[in-house]
Amino acid sequence: MAGIYVGSTAGFSGKNMVIMGLGLKFQKDNLSVAYMKPVGAVPREIEGKLRDEDAHFVQKILKIEAEPDLLTPVLVTQDFKVKAFSGQCADLMPAIKSAYAKVSSGKDVTIVAGSGSMYSGKYCKVDGVSVVKDLGIKCVIIDRFDNELKYDYLLAMKEALGDQLLGVILNDIPATFMDEVESMLKPFFERVGVKVIGVIPKDPLMGAIKVSDLAERLGGKVISAHNKSDKVVENFLIGTMQVDNFMTHFRKNKNSAVIVGGDRADVQLVALEGNCPCLILTGNLYPNDIILTRSEVLETPIIVVREDTFTVAKKMENILTSHKLRDMIKVNHGAQLVTANVDFALLKKRLGM
Repeated sequence: MAGIYVGSTAGFSGKNMVIMGLGLKFQKDNLSVAYMKPVGAVPREIEGKLRDEDAHFVQKILKIEAEPDLLTPVLVTQDFKVKAFSGQCADLMPAIKSAYAKVSSGKDVTIVAGSGSMYSGKYCKVDGVSVVKDLGIKCVIIDRFDNELKYDYLLAMKEALGDQLLGVILNDIPATFMDEVESMLKPFFERVGVKVIGVIPKDPLMGAIKVSDLAERLGGKVISAHNKSDKVVENFLIGTMQVDNFMTHFRKNKNSAVIVGGDRADVQLVALEGNCPCLILTGNLYPNDIILTRSEVLETPIIVVREDTFTVAKKMENILTSHKLRDMIKVNHGAQLVTANVDFALLKKRLGM
């Protein structure tokens, strides 16, 4: 039996994508797979029971049966935090170890999901480093590219975990940075004893979001072409510039929502005719009848939001970097990315499988 903890250097680094990709590939290789998430930070009542939302979703994708208290033995609710910060936090590791023993029994491999970063949960001694050491399993750490990679963090993890650090997966690597990863960073990590077992390229679809979900996250309202609210947005442009300059940027950025003031009919029309996935009109200003009509004819949804353009743009940036992996098209695509870019032969060898 092998156990593998999937952690990361920060939240929203792609843990669920990697976990589902690993699990589905192991199952395809006729291996029996168990899954658990020791610490759940997204509590939600589902089917009459309090569960971790992410763990419940992954469990469904992998078709694994487990009761909530085994799937996620520690659930971080508001009551839990009040007790923990009041110094009333009990020793939680025995419950985690007991749950792991039960779910992993008779399985070829058990995937253990981290929550947040490797240090999340330190305040009640259930951080990733502590869980890995107490369970005595191997660990894979994901580092998602965000202007740069967190080299120091990964080296600190090597010091903290020693031989229990199976390797690292570098995620969301843009094409412009790939040469540097291959020619300089991978050799560096090899020299210091950190094995790079996967380099996953940046993929626009993985950061995409449906128009209907986007409207909800922005606190806005879809006012036209409602039947096309399942269109996918991969990026965004701000339409505050002159029309000629906007057109130049717009042609280079397909599948980008356009954020523009409700009074800028000129930019709105250019965006609609250019087949953008949706318009986001700021300042709670509704478009004129010409724009509304073209929106319906071209089947391009319009979202109206209350905030100003700058505030909405900042929200969009956060949404596109932290949107949950929920649509099956993204789950399947993410699994393919993991299968294609993670060295499974090396992974199995280092797990002793």
